[in-house]
Amino acid sequence: MESVSAVPAKRSVLSPELVLIAGWIVPGLGHLLVRRPVRALLLFVSVVAMFAIGLSLHGKVYSPTTGDPLDLLGFVGDAGAIGLWAIGRLGDLGATQLSTAASDWGSKFIVVAGLLNVMAAVDAQSLANGRKVDL
Repeated sequence: MESVSAVPAKRSVLSPELVLIAGWIVPGLGHLLVRRPVRALLLFVSVVAMFAIGLSLHGKVYSPTTGDPLDLLGFVGDAGAIGLWAIGRLGDLGATQLSTAASDWGSKFIVVAGLLNVMAAVDAQSLANGRKVDL
C-alpha cells in the first residue's frame, strides 16, 4: 500500500488573529494580507455590492440598542461587516423602519453581506495559520 504524504500548509508571517480582524473590518483585507489579491478583490466587490444593494432598496442597518430580539439578530448579521456597518450607522444610511417588501429584502442583503464577510475573514485566518491549503 502506498502512503500519500500530505503537503504541509505554509503559515503566514502575519498573526492569524490580525488577518481575521483585518478581514472583519474591511472586506477582503484578510485575503490581501495573505497574498491572495484576486480573491481579496472578488470578496471586497461582492460584500460591498451586497451592502450597497441593500441600502439602495432602503434596507435597515440594525442597531443593538432597540431592545427587540429580532433587531439584535439583524445587528449580529450586519456586524459581520463591521466597517460597512459603521459607515452605514455614522452616515445615517438605511431605513429606520421597514415599510415595503423591497426594504425587507434590502435588510436581508445587508445581513447576508455581513455573514459572507465573516466566512471570508475566517477563510483568510485559516490560510494564515496554515490549517487550509490553497491550491
